[in-house]
Amino acid sequence: MSYGQLAVVYDRLMEDAPYDEWKAFFLNVLSNEEVRAEYVLELGCGTGEITQRLEEEGFKMTGVDLSEEMLAIASSKRNSSVRWVQQDIANLEGLRGYGAVISFCDVVNYITEARGLESMFLNAYEALEEGGVFIFDIHSPSHAHEHMSGQTFAEVYDDLSYIWFCDEEDDVMTHDLTFFVEHEGVYRRFDEVHHQRIYQPDYIRKALSDAGFEISGVYSDFSMDEAEDGDRLFFVCKKV
Repeated sequence: MSYGQLAVVYDRLMEDAPYDEWKAFFLNVLSNEEVRAEYVLELGCGTGEITQRLEEEGFKMTGVDLSEEMLAIASSKRNSSVRWVQQDIANLEGLRGYGAVISFCDVVNYITEARGLESMFLNAYEALEEGGVFIFDIHSPSHAHEHMSGQTFAEVYDDLSYIWFCDEEDDVMTHDLTFFVEHEGVYRRFDEVHHQRIYQPDYIRKALSDAGFEISGVYSDFSMDEAEDGDRLFFVCKKV
């Protein structure tokens, strides 16, 4: 997975993403769990939209992403004191003492190997203070199977268009993306292929338990009512 060229158009494609809902969900969890998190670590921060929203709420943020290009865009957006770190979230080093660790926008699904996922959970656990929370979301299996696999998506703008084919084999979704980006009257094509694994909630629970976490609740689609029947599942866990 590259994100090298995609980084340039990523924010355009994500203009309608529910960033404020992710922020609100995080704040609601802190309130419900009675957690005071001064320092927050975001794993898979991309171009930093959630990271910077939370900094504006007064949190001291660290954003981690593997893509140098995504981090360059994140750091160029506005003056902030966010600490940007280029690392593989399955192999974190030197990050400790956080009151909360978050990973939103189905970042966890991009970890396609069980060993990598289990390593990420262990790293999140080690990064937290005692009593800290780990919050992340995944595509629900029903949403991935019924609304993504085998589908084709496309958008056409004046200066940008894309075609997105989504296929699935053995619970791994392959996103085959073709972009056409206009520059000085000429359209340039580039292609990227991304992979996501469809995880069953029971497997996620076991991996979290093995890492030492206590699961406080599983929620769907930004609601604070516990449920597992939505498109996006949220796991809230604590280090105890």
